[in-house]
Amino acid sequence: MKMKKLFALVLSIMMLCSATAALADHLLVATEATFPPYEYYDGEVIVGIDWEIADAIAKKLGYEGAQMVDMPFDNIIASVSEGKAHIAMAGLTASAERMNNVYFSFPYATGVQVIIVKEGSSITCVDDLFTCNPTIGVQMATTGDIYAGLDFEDEGLGKVSRFASGVDAVEALKNNKVDCVIIDNEPAKAYVANNEGLVILDTVYAEEDYAIAVAKDNVELLGKVTAALQDLIADGTVQSIIDKYISAE
Repeated sequence: MKMKKLFALVLSIMMLCSATAALADHLLVATEATFPPYEYYDGEVIVGIDWEIADAIAKKLGYEGAQMVDMPFDNIIASVSEGKAHIAMAGLTASAERMNNVYFSFPYATGVQVIIVKEGSSITCVDDLFTCNPTIGVQMATTGDIYAGLDFEDEGLGKVSRFASGVDAVEALKNNKVDCVIIDNEPAKAYVANNEGLVILDTVYAEEDYAIAVAKDNVELLGKVTAALQDLIADGTVQSIIDKYISAE
């Protein structure tokens, strides 16, 4: 009986060591996988622009590849600064607040913040938001959250309702709990395509650049990641990955 228990214990340790070793061979990337086409689930696997770029960077750095670690968006920066992930890629903008905790690479993609409303809404352009005292849905800790907070909440021009994911914010819009949703254009297109009766306003709310976050105490990794990213931009790899997911308009 004791031998069986000992064998089971040894087997468990071997499996744990094997899993740890496999993880150590990968570049760990903190993300939040409800942000198509940058990161999203295809079955049980995370795919998208950020995964493909991260995987290409990882291989240039000598890893087997990239391992995406899915988590709530507002935990991403902390996970990198605390060493729980090597880097973060999640449609991240290098905001002043985030730069208090992490360093960023130079940008690799451009994002546009847009406004989703219900068909027939009285909100027809960005300017309308500043006159109708709206309730605005955002994903917590995103730049949409930051911008809406500064422009409307802080100025007393509206209320900001914060949700764990873009999906939750869109559901709130469908259920008349918010008047609109501010979010990145690419996931916005996916949400509108999958939810009848929603539209994206023609006017852009804000433009921003996406970059890779690395812990402040890991300047060496920042340099390596940035150099690898620069090579992948120069040889056209990054643009070919973006073009694969986002058609030119």
